[in-house]
Amino acid sequence: MGCHDRELSVLFTDDEHIAALNKQYLGRMGPTNVLAFPMEDPHDETTVSPMLGDVVISLDTAARESVESGESFDETVRRLLIHGILHLLGFDHERSEGEAREMEQEELRLKNLVQNL
Repeated sequence: MGCHDRELSVLFTDDEHIAALNKQYLGRMGPTNVLAFPMEDPHDETTVSPMLGDVVISLDTAARESVESGESFDETVRRLLIHGILHLLGFDHERSEGEAREMEQEELRLKNLVQNL
């Protein structure tokens, strides 16, 4: 993934806390499943931080999503972690359909890689 020797912070929290972070940093109301806070602009190669960034996952939302999707809770959390890390690396499914497809393909590739370990 091109991020050797980089540090990643992961916070597992509840809906109340992630909703507060979502409002404070993104101006969005309510809880979400995962938030990602990169320590640098992934498109700017002039600054390189040893810290990749922070991924915050709501276990409350993950539990609901696992029931709705039929995934196990662990699979859902792994999927959300992969999703968050991809955001830290500059993937963004909200910019365009093409980028959404690219991110989805990379998520699937990494999910399959992790399952085969």
